[in-house]
Amino acid sequence: MSLINENFLRLHKSYLFSDIARKVKDFKEKNPDIRVVSLGIGDVTRPLPASAITAMHKAVDEMCRAETFRGYGPEQGYDFLRKAIVKTDFIERGVTIDIDEVFVSDGAKSDCGNIGDLFNADCKVGFTDPVYPVYVDSNIMGGRFAISHFPVTSENDFVPSLPSEKTDLIYLCYPNNPTGTVLTGEQLKKWVEYALEHKSVILFDAAYEAYIRQPDIPHSIYEIDGAKKVAIELRSFSKTAGFTGVRCGYTVVPKELVITADNGTKIGLNQLWNRRQCTKFNGVSYITQRAAEAIYTPQGQAEIRETTDYYMNNANYMKQELTNMGYNVYGGKNAPYLWLKVPQGETSWSFFDRMLHELAIVTTPGAGFGPNGEGYVRITSFGKKEDCIEAINRIKNWKNI
Repeated sequence: MSLINENFLRLHKSYLFSDIARKVKDFKEKNPDIRVVSLGIGDVTRPLPASAITAMHKAVDEMCRAETFRGYGPEQGYDFLRKAIVKTDFIERGVTIDIDEVFVSDGAKSDCGNIGDLFNADCKVGFTDPVYPVYVDSNIMGGRFAISHFPVTSENDFVPSLPSEKTDLIYLCYPNNPTGTVLTGEQLKKWVEYALEHKSVILFDAAYEAYIRQPDIPHSIYEIDGAKKVAIELRSFSKTAGFTGVRCGYTVVPKELVITADNGTKIGLNQLWNRRQCTKFNGVSYITQRAAEAIYTPQGQAEIRETTDYYMNNANYMKQELTNMGYNVYGGKNAPYLWLKVPQGETSWSFFDRMLHELAIVTTPGAGFGPNGEGYVRITSFGKKEDCIEAINRIKNWKNI
């Protein structure tokens, strides 16, 4: 008899954003003449950078000729992209990363879910709360149920406290999704020191680092001394270069990151991740990787800065307007997310429902990100400027707040 992985039965029946999509679909079907403004799911609206489009066209032309055709590529990614990543994302920030420590993938979400393959089910896992749901769900799927949460709230200025008991795997996302807040170098240093002391591994999601505007905020955990001994970093081109539909990202697994097996053998996670990828992954398409390489050219860097500035201008505008209306709003300074405190007496889902049904505006209920997300909704700035303005005007005219 076939048996299922019963860990899946421990999950919520559906994924947060699936629930939202279902509610929005139902509203649209019942109100076909009302234009819905979506500030919920973090999907981008700006087109791909021109340099990436040009590179993709060129790569497609190469695939049309036998002498330049590409079949299977290296599971770790083509060297031309890995070299560009190392140079621009790390060396230019004073961080030394070797090319064989970079693994190109189809996006940070996949790597966030797959990285758990490297770790024993008995590992105790810690997350900030609120938290990106993939971290929690993927660990439950993998049979890790010893889970602790580090509250991130206005009461602690959205700075999580170190674990009170030993935690083996620590998930940190900064700039943070969903709160839009950041950690300074000194605050991040405390987590690295904790991991060094307790032989923990930090899984650092830096998907939104391109949105950092303050010069004193780290873009990579490897800017902190000792981090390469304890941290894996995950990056994405989705929100940086509009690759949500193209799919490309990468994960850095330093060779210095070594753990001890039950028999006392020292094992590098770099070699384990390489083994895992070679077995379960056939690599990202050549065409996609050429597009990703193009964003590291001077033209590409200028284009993605223009795109991130566009979204950050949306965030700054909405934050200022909502604050002027009397809302408490966090984030939006170094990240494309606003974390809005709902009015007293509301829950995050009830406020979400009212905004959808009374204003035709889609947000994301904070409760979907964990217990400490209750009382907030997340607003993204990835929409079109005109939609952000329209949303603010609708809220200004809202009589029932």
